[in-house]
Amino acid sequence: METKKFSNRLIENTPEFCDWVEQVRNLNMAYTLETGKTRKFKIDVFGCQMNERDSETIAGMLTEMGFEEVSGTEPADIIVFVTCCVRENAEERIYGHIGALTAECAEHGSFIVACGCMMQQPHVVEKIRNSYHNVKIVFGTHNIHTFPELLHRYLTTRKKVFSVWEKENRIIEDLPVKRAEKHKAWVNIIFGCNNFCSYCIVPHVRGRERSRSMDDILAEIKALAEDGCKEVTLLGQNVNSYGNDLGEKDLFARLLYAIEDIDGIKRVRFMTSHPKDLSDSLIDAMKNCSKVCNHLHLPLQSGSTRILEKMNRKYTKEHYLSLVEKIRKAVPDIALTTDIIVGFPGETEEDFGDTLDVVRKVRFDAAFMFIYSPRKGTPAAKLEQDIPSDIISRRFKELVDLQTAISTELAKKTEGQILEVLVDGPSKQNPGVLSGRTRTNRLVNFRAEWIEKGDFAEVEIIRAGAFWLEGRGVRKIG
Repeated sequence: METKKFSNRLIENTPEFCDWVEQVRNLNMAYTLETGKTRKFKIDVFGCQMNERDSETIAGMLTEMGFEEVSGTEPADIIVFVTCCVRENAEERIYGHIGALTAECAEHGSFIVACGCMMQQPHVVEKIRNSYHNVKIVFGTHNIHTFPELLHRYLTTRKKVFSVWEKENRIIEDLPVKRAEKHKAWVNIIFGCNNFCSYCIVPHVRGRERSRSMDDILAEIKALAEDGCKEVTLLGQNVNSYGNDLGEKDLFARLLYAIEDIDGIKRVRFMTSHPKDLSDSLIDAMKNCSKVCNHLHLPLQSGSTRILEKMNRKYTKEHYLSLVEKIRKAVPDIALTTDIIVGFPGETEEDFGDTLDVVRKVRFDAAFMFIYSPRKGTPAAKLEQDIPSDIISRRFKELVDLQTAISTELAKKTEGQILEVLVDGPSKQNPGVLSGRTRTNRLVNFRAEWIEKGDFAEVEIIRAGAFWLEGRGVRKIG
């Protein structure tokens, strides 16, 4: 785990942040001198890559303040939940996880910090306040940088601290970060979302779009490259909108060209791309930039133009298919993945048939498929769900079966090929096997004793399934 120190620029811009970090660190030093122990923390992350990146910032702050990170199975003084509210089952899982820690908190004197998207919803905060007494600190998506101050307040008063900002503020650069991996990294380029899809809670909990400056992004990536990072994934609710709020045109494409010139970075990924904003200049950059991986995640959500209009997606079935044609003409070997919602209120058999039609025509390498989940506070939550649950379940199974068959067929075509893989380390399921990703983002498991985590390797694919490839290490690259 790599910890990035905060810079002088941060100290100049936000001296109060550094003051609170130092004050908490002093409390921890006094605790260690008195007890001979170091206070511990662990983090449980739910949801998207933006939350994964936020968890690295929280881990960085806690490390700077003198806490030691432990695994999820070990007891800790502070247990942090980075929450997600995109779907109802995610919220229920989080409530369940918090409730299950009652005995651990009582036994070890632990307390819980709840932050992230769920906490931007007033009804959630009220439920946490009234029903989950081990949650002592709550903050939202807009004030992550105030965590050291909130933590100091709780440690010195032992009174609960609930601080959720309603609106987004300026971007705070150079917060401490403890990255999960050294060879690859998440890099935020834009925060928030302006699209307001009718089913989506994200703009309500993440705020409006705020782009980081290109200079700040490039400085971060150059520092990562100097530290041995080989792959970066550029993050945003809609990366295609990067720079719009700065009055810049085609800034995302220009950013990709600029990263192309950074020595040490071998691969560039990005997500997520909104189809309505996928420009010709971006497609050209994907074609011309050798470091940009030949994988694009392009959420469809529905194949029905009528349902897309109800979702406020601002494109049609025909526009989406034409985009795919244009992308594949520019990057013939690109792997396309997507998101699809089944059972949006008012979806007819004809509408669902349009979704199946797009899936058959595009032939996605993979798809994240979900049954519609109403989110309180969104326009779609006011719509009557007029589709019986058994019909939704049947449609969902039909879609999953179709996509699984397509994914399997496409994966089988890789058998016998030798692919470049960036090694992430031992497989979580089988520690004796290495695991990594191809440029098309396919997961590969293989054996090779002479290859280590962070290496690039050529791997011959022996067997393939819908969601995995099994291979044999051929040689280390570089």
